[in-house]
Amino acid sequence: MERSRRTRKKKSKKKITLTIILLLLAIAAVFAFNVYSSLNKALEGMLNESALEKSEKRPEAVSLQDKEPFTVLLLGVDEREGDKGRSDTMILMSVNGQEGSAEMLSIPRDTRVEIVGRGKKDKINHAYAFGGVDMAAKTVEEFLDVPVDYYVEMNMDGFKDIVDAVGGISVNSTFAFSYEGADFAKGTIHLNGEEALKYSRMRYEDPQGDFGRQTRQRQVIQGILEKGASVQSIWKYDDILGAMEKNVQTNLSLDEMKDIQKNYAAARKNIRQEQIKGTGQKINGVYYYIVQDEEKERLSAIFKKHLNME
Repeated sequence: MERSRRTRKKKSKKKITLTIILLLLAIAAVFAFNVYSSLNKALEGMLNESALEKSEKRPEAVSLQDKEPFTVLLLGVDEREGDKGRSDTMILMSVNGQEGSAEMLSIPRDTRVEIVGRGKKDKINHAYAFGGVDMAAKTVEEFLDVPVDYYVEMNMDGFKDIVDAVGGISVNSTFAFSYEGADFAKGTIHLNGEEALKYSRMRYEDPQGDFGRQTRQRQVIQGILEKGASVQSIWKYDDILGAMEKNVQTNLSLDEMKDIQKNYAAARKNIRQEQIKGTGQKINGVYYYIVQDEEKERLSAIFKKHLNME
């Protein structure tokens, strides 16, 4: 009799354990479905493949499954009423899945270049105002003689929403400063969305000027990538996707994003940052950043080597 009761208790415990496991699996399945559904919905609002035409400098399509190197142009756009705005931030990245590394180059917005499709030289950030993403990308291609495969365009005013959605970020400030009512201490500091936007925009008080601002912008972008990839962010997926849907445009499809996450994840930990050397000069009363041909060739060679295009 006692043995029979023990057997029933064991069976009862097994049933309870099995019920809990099945319940957890059901919750996980619902959660995964919700994430996938929300991701698809968000991508519908983010995806804009027609904004960037295929590069003539890329004869064959990149195979993300084979971890082949690709480039992506990151555009932080200062949108204005009545016009397209200007690309306040322009960063070219090449990502090599075989090496597990990335190259990142911030292009100063005052850089004097040939604007593709306009037949004139102007500041590179004006290319977006003249012809949107495609003209900006083609101008970068002409400037560095490398293809632009993908783009990610972000509304800088909405930038703060994304930072808030991931729960804020941490950056390492190299000096203390104040900007638009916000105070930033030297060292590791935690920023909310509004603070991150101000931190990334200040440049006149920076000893390095626009280059210092570019460094802070890269810090913020890397902070978002790090925080967004953390386990804790899974529970905030709805807020993150909502903020991205409102403020981000890209030609990356869901399948391409999954391939990049799967095959290029190691590159996030190994990002090399390059800097464009040049001089400031006024031409007809307008300030430009002048980059010599030798410097353009140097940077082009770095990217071509990383892209296996030598």
